[in-house]
Amino acid sequence: MPDPGVGDVTWRDLTVPDADQVSTFYSEVVGWQIQPHDMGGYSDYEMNAPGRGCVAGICHARGQNQNMPAQWLIYITVADVAASAARCVELGGTVLDGPRPMGGQQFCIIRDPAGAVAALVSK
Repeated sequence: MPDPGVGDVTWRDLTVPDADQVSTFYSEVVGWQIQPHDMGGYSDYEMNAPGRGCVAGICHARGQNQNMPAQWLIYITVADVAASAARCVELGGTVLDGPRPMGGQQFCIIRDPAGAVAALVSK
């Protein structure tokens, strides 16, 4: 997989109260294979497309994920998460979560002036 560039949509996931049920739902509906990912006391799920590997994540709304909206969330790579979050607010958007560390990167969730939600992640 090529190194993601600034502006690329680089990930997608879904955070819900019951990731066990919802991961099974998507497995049955779209044919993804479920791979548990240990979160220390519970599992979130990597969703694998047959023959292609992990294409999405389905996570429990727990811990650092408790404030995430229950919707499919795209992650867009930016050069500087804090600067992009500040610019979001300047332009009439809202920062819903973060900026904060996530897996060795910086991350935040924004809502644009029209109400659409996306995540920003550092390069």
